[in-house]
Amino acid sequence: MKELILGLIGGTVFITGLFYTAGTWAWWNAWVFIVIMAIIGGLTSNLFKKIPGLAEERQTANTKSKQWDVKLVRIINAALPLMVIAAALDKRFQFFPAVPPTVSFVALFLMIMAAILTYLSIAANPFFSSHVRIQEDRGHKVMTTGPYGIIRHPGYAGSLLFNLSAPMVLGSWAALPFGLATALLLIYRTAKEDRMLTLELNDYSTYTRQVRYRLFPRVW
Repeated sequence: MKELILGLIGGTVFITGLFYTAGTWAWWNAWVFIVIMAIIGGLTSNLFKKIPGLAEERQTANTKSKQWDVKLVRIINAALPLMVIAAALDKRFQFFPAVPPTVSFVALFLMIMAAILTYLSIAANPFFSSHVRIQEDRGHKVMTTGPYGIIRHPGYAGSLLFNLSAPMVLGSWAALPFGLATALLLIYRTAKEDRMLTLELNDYSTYTRQVRYRLFPRVW
């Protein structure tokens, strides 16, 4: 009950602040974005709780992970709030022409696909941590089922697609640079983590020969 109340208070403050920044409540893109984010947040939080030890792992991983990743995650986590703020300011001051509704709806479809991919990745991987580390304390091993049978880092692929589509869902060209920057950081993080797993996780080298691509099938 306490978590629910705090969530409602936090959500109310966020929504009020967002539309105050935008200078209007008549911003359908933001309402759609909020609803999608609430659904994604609820479903993934519930999934984390169903996988033994995963919720605790994600809460404490930053104290056990690689230091380069701790710094990188801070930057990545800051990108989405900045993206939303940029979109709200763009709505108020109209820095750029509005994104056509058709583009926003296509982006919404891509965002939902990205969320589904991320959800399936979490469901297939009990070691889906928030930070890069070898989870020896949890019996870390290579996962090969679900989307991991197609690409090696489907969670990053889902996050990358989400961050590229979110600015268009919000209807803001001004927010797009934050999505692009986050996508580049995720590609960099993927490369760093993949190299670390190859060196430190048993059987990962064999897995890389079976599943050749990191993020993009037949590309990379």
